[in-house]
Amino acid sequence: MNKYCLSTNGRFFTEVGTDSLTLPPHFTVTFMYTIKFTFEQKGLDPITLENVAPDQSILEVALENNIELHHNCGMVCACSTCHIYLQKGEEFVPELSDREEDFIDRAKNPKLNSRLGCQCVLINGSGELEVCVPDQSLIHGE
Repeated sequence: MNKYCLSTNGRFFTEVGTDSLTLPPHFTVTFMYTIKFTFEQKGLDPITLENVAPDQSILEVALENNIELHHNCGMVCACSTCHIYLQKGEEFVPELSDREEDFIDRAKNPKLNSRLGCQCVLINGSGELEVCVPDQSLIHGE
């Protein structure tokens, strides 16, 4: 029986350094993330979510898990209410776009690691992310 390992770029190898192989059609690979949410708002404990599937935004993950994160524009990058601090895992989401950067400039207390939760869609892969949610009581929104 062959042993397979997955490289960081998503290619499979039978042994380290060999060519990639083609997997049978019935063979599926599931990529999953671990996301740790911390909160600036006093009294909220960190929440760690495991087995988070790719192809969803950090905002969608938060809302699906009852984590309050405002989103006035309906997740279309037209406001800054889903502003977050991406403390770890920037390699697992698309790069910051000019449009997103324009809205981050309008957020309360933007930092170098500021992102919009609606624009941080998890790419195919697996890893760990750390997200700090700004104090939602200071944001007017949904």
